[in-house]
Amino acid sequence: MDAVRLIAAGRHALAQSGAAMDIVGEAWQAQALTQGIGSWLAVTGPRELRSEARGLGEAGGRGCGVLDRAALSGEGSAPDYPPRAAQLTEVADVRQALLGLQALLGEVGIALVGVACATDEEGLYWQCIESIDAADESSDRVRAVLRRMAVRERGSASGVA
Repeated sequence: MDAVRLIAAGRHALAQSGAAMDIVGEAWQAQALTQGIGSWLAVTGPRELRSEARGLGEAGGRGCGVLDRAALSGEGSAPDYPPRAAQLTEVADVRQALLGLQALLGEVGIALVGVACATDEEGLYWQCIESIDAADESSDRVRAVLRRMAVRERGSASGVA
């Protein structure tokens, strides 16, 4: 499935999430998707973007690591749902995918602030704080890829590849 569609599905799922653990689960999904898109671009994207894309994939991977998947299920084991990112087959429109991913990461951060403010559980609070930081780092990496794309496009427009 195309990245833009997966991002739209993630944004919709996050908007529909009401329970704290559902929001935390969607934050994990967003980071897995960040990792997938970054990795995809690092391998198949334009050569000029590959370094920043690799950093994006690594940031998404770290973001997945700060979330306790076992706690998401409430049963002491990882949730039985697969990451949405496993459905990623292409990034047809790189710019739209990155802009959508940036929006999703921003929405994840805002939702996690709400969870952190509403919880009395210290463990969940700190997990949210770490996840907010991870979403912010991933968003910074998205901006770096977008900046590199802009430089590349300016160079192409002036006749320099």
